[in-house]
Amino acid sequence: MNQKDLFKKVNDLKKSDIRKVIEKRKSEFLSFQKKPSKYLFLEMSFCNLTANYSAKRAIEITKKIKSGFISFSEKKLSSKLKELGYRYPNLRSSFIVYNRQFIKDLRKNIFSFKDDLERREYIVKNIKGLSYKEASHFLRNIGFFNYAIIDFHIIDVLIDYKFLKEKPKTLNKQRYLEIEEILSKMSKKLKLTQGELDLYLWYLETGEVLK
Repeated sequence: MNQKDLFKKVNDLKKSDIRKVIEKRKSEFLSFQKKPSKYLFLEMSFCNLTANYSAKRAIEITKKIKSGFISFSEKKLSSKLKELGYRYPNLRSSFIVYNRQFIKDLRKNIFSFKDDLERREYIVKNIKGLSYKEASHFLRNIGFFNYAIIDFHIIDVLIDYKFLKEKPKTLNKQRYLEIEEILSKMSKKLKLTQGELDLYLWYLETGEVLK
């Protein structure tokens, strides 16, 4: 498999019924642009759970906890996460409870940035539990599409189609931005945003369109 093969597969998907599924998902993301901070925080808490964990399982857990991400005590949230089979209940509950201090001004702060990179830097520096991948995931899920969500699924695709030679040992800021630049160039050739490209690549790798 080579790079041209991947471009062909994505372009074929753009002409298939999967495009409709992805467009529907995009509409769901864009709906957050008009929602108050509370809903942004709930989505941010979901992304917090996805760190080193299954996105599919995190979706299931989030649906069961709902507004408990805001209302539960740290002990109760940790207990609920553990009950639902989450891998890191104590750590993630402490992060989520800490992050509640940002709820009131979350929407105002996020939407105040005109520069995409500065917006993400604000998230990474201030929100506990969100690295570049999770911060990008959160921002894409609330309607900002100019970020790459680089996880092992995406890295595997890039290796399979010769965009990367090998799996990086660590994904620090410098390496993240280097791989993001590869995805940025791909998205431009495919006439997609990076957020859209992620959904297509995820589908190619997993057969699913999640969030």
